[in-house]
Amino acid sequence: MAAMMHQNTEQEFKDRVVHIGRVTKVVKGGKNFSFNALVVVGDEDGRVGYALGKALEVPAAIRKGVQKAKKGMEHVAIQGHTIPFEVWGEFGSSRVMLRPAKPGTGVIAGATVRAIVESAGIRDIVTKCYGSTNPHNVVKATFEALRMLEMPDRILERRFGKSQDEVQK
Repeated sequence: MAAMMHQNTEQEFKDRVVHIGRVTKVVKGGKNFSFNALVVVGDEDGRVGYALGKALEVPAAIRKGVQKAKKGMEHVAIQGHTIPFEVWGEFGSSRVMLRPAKPGTGVIAGATVRAIVESAGIRDIVTKCYGSTNPHNVVKATFEALRMLEMPDRILERRFGKSQDEVQK
């Protein structure tokens, strides 16, 4: 019975391959090829994670990345189908801007940021990448931006010790 429940939780996660890299190591007898896969995993309901899987074959690298990403999933603050406010994330020379959008706008993003945002369950958002578009750095910058998000009522609670209804009165 426990195995069946475990299977159901795995099926609700959607994984997306962001980037596949081929690494060549030159050795005495020739060249050794290995692969790495940058993978994003999310439940499309506010939880998302990423990881880098490495193996001698592409499918094995993807599988390892998915397993690792599931272990490091994080919660993202989502308000309706968008984010509560504009945030910027930075990693290395990559900068990512995430801006909330009205319902019906859709996901306006490049492939790397789109994979993360859609996996998190955000349906209306405008994004822009500045600087380096290296997929590894863009993923890390996007996650940094998503970590900054917090629901407005929690911000009011932290700043004033009051709920949103009490502040508006």
